[in-house]
Amino acid sequence: MKFNIIKLKSTFFLILMSFSFLSFSQKNNKLIVGANRIELFLNDIKELNIAVVANQTSIIESKKRSVHLIDSLLKLNIKIKKVFSPEHGFRGKGDAGEIIEDGIDLKTGLPIISLHGSSKKPTKAQMKEIDVVIFDIQDVGARFYTYISTLHYVMESVAENNKKLIILDRPNPNGHYIDGPVLEDKFKSFVGMHPVPIVHGMTIGEYGKMINNEEWLKNRIKCNLEVIPIKNYNRNIIYKLPIKPSPNLPNEKSINLYPSLCLFEQTPVSIGRGTNMQFQVIGNPEWKESDFKFKPKSVSGAKSPKHINETCYGKDLRKYPDLNEINLEWIISAYNKSKNKSSFFKSGFNKLAGNEKLQSQIINGLSEREIKKSWKNGIKKFISIRSKYLMYN
Repeated sequence: MKFNIIKLKSTFFLILMSFSFLSFSQKNNKLIVGANRIELFLNDIKELNIAVVANQTSIIESKKRSVHLIDSLLKLNIKIKKVFSPEHGFRGKGDAGEIIEDGIDLKTGLPIISLHGSSKKPTKAQMKEIDVVIFDIQDVGARFYTYISTLHYVMESVAENNKKLIILDRPNPNGHYIDGPVLEDKFKSFVGMHPVPIVHGMTIGEYGKMINNEEWLKNRIKCNLEVIPIKNYNRNIIYKLPIKPSPNLPNEKSINLYPSLCLFEQTPVSIGRGTNMQFQVIGNPEWKESDFKFKPKSVSGAKSPKHINETCYGKDLRKYPDLNEINLEWIISAYNKSKNKSSFFKSGFNKLAGNEKLQSQIINGLSEREIKKSWKNGIKKFISIRSKYLMYN
């Protein structure tokens, strides 16, 4: 009887916290993320075996404090059996592209299964005892940001194993615009799996619905999908992420510049990895005519950054006005002043671009305006597809 009283007190406290935040947010018309709406799905998962796809961004916020989703669900006596983690790991500290090993969470004792290691998709054996998978990860709205690729493989495994997926939706900090070339099928990879522009303007919940209903999963299968929506959200809201989504996106400016600067990753140009200005600067040791300079070092989240311990000269973009479109002028200018143009574009550039045209257009001297004109038909077609899955204004 004593155990039941403790259990009831714990359950009551967390539900009260959730409703307290709900009341506070409604009064102030603040948005409420899907993870803060536990009451919408709690009864559906009681007594079921649960897996959670999560990282450091999977938090429930209240007026006074933040609690990780997994800790909250465990206190509500939800039977979490395992945690799947994306690129950068459960704690979000791994380098970009780093292989992450499986492990055990020291706080909860739960097994952590990496979806950025030997396998990127939950196996049949890993899904055997699971009834429902809960997905709660903060995305940034760019095609090559791999959390949506992890979502794809989780959805595929859920469908193949006849389970259910619940996505707890979160705002897209780049949700206010759509831009970039639509990915062509031959350039599919883990940094681009779907025929969408670089910036798609959708929340991860909307994106999941699109993957499902456009039949982009293997063999055109569909998963049993439920999206817990954000309350009081529209795409014009400036949403400041409470926790950085990955090691090298430390603030709002880096997230805003990310869709434009990520193209530099497959060139000799540094975007500030190994500094505290990641995705807010561009530079190269050759550009000595520039006044601004920085020197990448080996740091957590960037153990071997480009041009490590070399002085790079270039541009400081930290005070640049926020972008509402992809900026191509920077990469066009960087190519034009490169001393070794034949080696400027690395082998993975076309995967980031989603086609081989962009590289060719820059080499052939096309202007930003001319290049963007070639994107129009693809973007128009995508907008028509996207409109079927929008949940917010």
